[in-house]
Amino acid sequence: MTDISQDKQRDFEAAAFRRLLQHLRERTDVQNIDLMNLGGFCRNCLANWYREAAEGDGVALSKDEAREIVYGMPYDEWQARHQLEATDAQKAAFEQNRPKDH
Repeated sequence: MTDISQDKQRDFEAAAFRRLLQHLRERTDVQNIDLMNLGGFCRNCLANWYREAAEGDGVALSKDEAREIVYGMPYDEWQARHQLEATDAQKAAFEQNRPKDH
């Protein structure tokens, strides 16, 4: 593996994270329940992880603030614009595959 400094690795990780957020913001057709059912995480998980990282560094960040960072808008606005009612099949798959912390 190429020898990469810790600073450069952090820069690359941050760039990859920003690209992931942009991709998820553009793919509003992909519902959180789909992400949970297939990948075991969703946009809200990313917001939680972001908030936990901030708090670990002594920065207070509310759940709503973290979600706005991930969604690119207030969560309520994203829900109103893009969130669809989950189908019975999506709900059943979620219950079968539900991560322990959800």
